[in-house]
Amino acid sequence: MIVESKKIILFDGVCNLCNNSINYVIKKDKKDIFRFAALQSEIGQKLTAERNIDTSKVDSIILIDPGVSYYTKSDAALKIMNEFGGAWKLFTVFTWLPVGLRDIVYDFIAKNRYKWYGKKDACMVPTSELKGKFL
Repeated sequence: MIVESKKIILFDGVCNLCNNSINYVIKKDKKDIFRFAALQSEIGQKLTAERNIDTSKVDSIILIDPGVSYYTKSDAALKIMNEFGGAWKLFTVFTWLPVGLRDIVYDFIAKNRYKWYGKKDACMVPTSELKGKFL
């Protein structure tokens, strides 16, 4: 079930870095802004297809903002951090950099994420108390 008022984070469900990042977002999401789905899941594939997102070019994180559009790569990461509030808003200073430059750094990390952080054999299965946050 997709909740129209929630922002949806699509992530690489087998990536350890991505899973750890999602767990961190869940802890920081005090206002219950986000819902989550693995890119590899049926709903993840449906949401990317509806928006004509080429997952061969964006395979680590996508933020779907209801009524606005979607964000990928460094734009998605910065938009998510901005929602945490507080000192996290300082990261918006990076939006002053050209997106191409930010995405070079993002792509370098994304390209090496399995080598540096490892990967799981299957997508993360949320605990019973977190199931309501996952689509």
